[in-house]
Amino acid sequence: MTQANAASDQASTSETVIYQSETGPVEVPANPQRIIALTNGPNVLALGGKIVGIDQWTYTNPLFQEKLQGVEVVSEDSLEKIIELNPDLIIGSPLMNNLDKLQEIAPTVLYTWGKLDYLSQQIEIGKLLNKEKEAREWVEDFKKRAEAAGKAIKEKIGEDATVTVMENDAKQLYVFGNNWARGTELLYQAMGLKMPEKVKEKALGPGYHPLSIEVLPEFAGDYIVFSKNPDGDSSFMETDTWKNIPAVKNKRVLELNTLAITYSDPITLEYLLDTFEQFFLGN
Repeated sequence: MTQANAASDQASTSETVIYQSETGPVEVPANPQRIIALTNGPNVLALGGKIVGIDQWTYTNPLFQEKLQGVEVVSEDSLEKIIELNPDLIIGSPLMNNLDKLQEIAPTVLYTWGKLDYLSQQIEIGKLLNKEKEAREWVEDFKKRAEAAGKAIKEKIGEDATVTVMENDAKQLYVFGNNWARGTELLYQAMGLKMPEKVKEKALGPGYHPLSIEVLPEFAGDYIVFSKNPDGDSSFMETDTWKNIPAVKNKRVLELNTLAITYSDPITLEYLLDTFEQFFLGN
């Protein structure tokens, strides 16, 4: 590298811009090189952001493990480790501990989960990382592809066919509305597929609804996307109640690993779009 190149490289990493965050203007690097993503890590990864520290939940997600090799796991409470990592940008949530201390370490931008819809959130991260153009291009392209997939799926399974997204934990089952990750935004918003009336009634507003196996048949659509939690109780799958649900009998249940689908970032959405096309269309 010549001296001139080195100087311009140094300048590009030290230039700053004012980012209009939800909590007010923040002076951030124009091209951050050492990002700590306590939240929104997947959105940053999708834009090729340079992450040095990530939250535990994102780190253990099977979709991101390859991209996160060598990245440290941190939380808002591991301040010493964060200082050691020498970040030039921290991304977090207004609900986190130690915000005043984090802001002393590096410029800190906060996002309230759910304040923006899933596509607007990606564009916002694009603005922060000086990659708004790439983010907008992906959003437009994804919307077209998802809509086309939804149209093809409805042609195959019928306009009125319903899809239920459900999940298990250690104690009970849940069904989801149209904006709680696990593919819900893609299925119901982007593809325009229908949810059963009972799911719409109970889960659309709050985002999710807990229920017991006894009432699950009332919430089960013609197709079921089952977010299967590796640490959850799956014993309900041995019951007659489960086995007699038409979607189960007709082999119209798609099982997905909960650990891989709890975000609505481009990497997760691309994985789900491909998976849903294979499941519904047999591509």
